[in-house]
Amino acid sequence: MAEPAARADILTEALSHSLKTAQDQVNSLVLGKAHEVRLAFVALLAGGHVLIEDLPGLGKTTLAHALAATLGLAFQRLQFTSDLLPSDIVGVSVYDAAARQFEFHPGPVFAQVLLADEINRAPPRTQSALLEAMAERQVSVDGTTHALPEPFFVIATQNPLDLAGTYPLPDSQLDRFLLRLSLGYPDREAERALLSGRDRRDLIARALPVLGPDEVLRLREAVQRVHASEALIDYVQALIARSRHHGGVRVGLSPRAGIALLRAARAHALVLGRAHVVPEDVQALFAAVAAHRIVPEGDGGDAAGLAKAILHAVAVD
Repeated sequence: MAEPAARADILTEALSHSLKTAQDQVNSLVLGKAHEVRLAFVALLAGGHVLIEDLPGLGKTTLAHALAATLGLAFQRLQFTSDLLPSDIVGVSVYDAAARQFEFHPGPVFAQVLLADEINRAPPRTQSALLEAMAERQVSVDGTTHALPEPFFVIATQNPLDLAGTYPLPDSQLDRFLLRLSLGYPDREAERALLSGRDRRDLIARALPVLGPDEVLRLREAVQRVHASEALIDYVQALIARSRHHGGVRVGLSPRAGIALLRAARAHALVLGRAHVVPEDVQALFAAVAAHRIVPEGDGGDAAGLAKAILHAVAVD
């Protein structure tokens, strides 16, 4: 697949340098997870959200804190529990007797980076309240609509093993997450640095913002200007079509999944300093974008394995 002709730089030199510096700073706080950190930046700049499925203690909270501190974004953490109500997320209207009117008290969703910890421990109605806010970028309380701050980015977590007393997200709600990923155990060198180094919380507390909300929004606008050739779009379309006919797949990828994949690929190219998308951008993201949207045949199956098989089955022209 031929690359497009050179295009004018879509970022100023200063903003491009700040983006690289921001990635470097998060990588210095979340050790040994450069690929996952890059994917988190991709989701944020593409205007999406991330679902992290992993065991406790592997750095999910550290990643969310580090991103918020580095990008100068307001951060909130919300622990999902079985008794959590929708109003605990979006907020509630309280009657002010002195003013003789109801006053809206915003909930933790009114943050720029929200860590929704163990989202599957809350009942479906509460999950839906957050997922609606993610999709609409606003909440409605007592007939009044309240816009969420921009940028708005959710990192939700799930423990894939401890499922007792949980409410698994249905496929239609999983589709609201641009990427699903896991961090996994650190390698030996990174773990040694964690064991012998300073506490991550202290380091994050001392971290200075490299970017700010306005710069993040400018980067999101730049993502939309990243060029994707007709041949590249053909490749994305071939992957989507293959997912609908691949052996072991009961429900393949929707057009919305294709749009998500292309948007994420544009953000991935920008994060790597390019103004055009190449097939390697799509390949680097395909499993993270597709695996939680594919419905395997039988009892669950291996959606991640199917996503990789689909990727290998489609040639790059």
